This record gives sequence, C-alpha cells and structure tokens, in this order.
Amino acid sequence: MTRWRKYLLVSAFALLFVLAGCGNDTIEPNMDVKLQDFEHTNQNNEQVSLNDLKGKVWIADLIFTNCTTVCPPMTKNLADLQKMIEEEGIDDYHIVSFSVDPEVDTPEKLKEYISYYEVNEKKWDLLTGYSPEYIREFAEKNFQTLAIPDPNSNQVMHGTSFYLVNKEGTVVKSYNGSEDVPFEEIVQDMKVLAEQE
Repeated sequence: MTRWRKYLLVSAFALLFVLAGCGNDTIEPNMDVKLQDFEHTNQNNEQVSLNDLKGKVWIADLIFTNCTTVCPPMTKNLADLQKMIEEEGIDDYHIVSFSVDPEVDTPEKLKEYISYYEVNEKKWDLLTGYSPEYIREFAEKNFQTLAIPDPNSNQVMHGTSFYLVNKEGTVVKSYNGSEDVPFEEIVQDMKVLAEQE
C-alpha cells in the first residue's frame, strides 16, 4: 500500500470517528409543536403550568387510572426511564402525565395510582382538573394523537407515545412508550437538550 493510500485510509477513519462523536451532541427531531399554555392540578392538589416547566427538559405522556391495557406498562416504563435519567446525572428534568379521564381521575386517585410505582414524585406530575373535551383537543393539537372515550366500555383510547419537550416548551420528538421503548436514545436526547443553553 502506498503512503498516499495509507494517508487517505487513516484520514477516512479519523473523519468517521469525529462524525460519530458529533452524533452524540444532536438529536433527530420528528416533531415541532409549540405547546399551548396550560395550568392544571396535580396529584398533590397543586397547580402546575407550562410556565413552571420552562427551562426544564421533560417527558409527557397520556394515561388514566382505570386503564386495563397500556397505561400500567407505560407508567412502569416511565419509572424505569426516570431511574436511568437520574443515574445519568440529568437533574433539571421533569415528567408530566396528562390524565385522559379527568372526570374520574381526581388528584387523590392519581396519587394512589403513582404510589404503586417506585418513582421520584418530586420530578413527576400527574395532571387533571379539565374536561374530557379539553384533553381530547389538547392531545390532538399538542401531541398529534387521540384521546377519545371508547363507546363500548369505561376505557379511553389514547396515544401510547412518550413526548420529549425542550426547555422552551416545544415538543421535539416522540417515542414508543408501551413496548420496545428506546430508553438509551431518550436519555441521550434528554442529556443533549439539558446541556443546551
């Protein structure tokens, strides 16, 4: 192999190494939705607003306490994700679960629901205190998903994604939240956003 070819080969590997390293400093957004302002009641009967979350990187999802299918595994997945976030040393983060069955999900019911999981509740708000019509429109407009009552049961049909929200309150990415959750990708994306000014 000539000296020139060796030089090209080494340069190519060096470039690949640099590009691979740069990949860890960016995320690949698949959404770009500025959240509408909100102020709702959490499981501790406290008011939580979008303004309270400004400056934090956060994950949102949709759940309800009487859910017999996807909500329990989604909440368990979020609890596992929270452990990974904290192990990674990301401090300025939050998790917000919006109830899609607000007429049933009182703060007390939400408090009981989350008590079955090992979580840092100081970093996790479960929100209620609005109408079913409101959350249906909110989910459609802000998360581009549905939240509609099942006419044949007491269940609510809703999206099963986790949504990544940046410090400015814009939804930038969604991930599968019920199965095959990309935990490491979510943590890395949160880390990238948390380090941005």
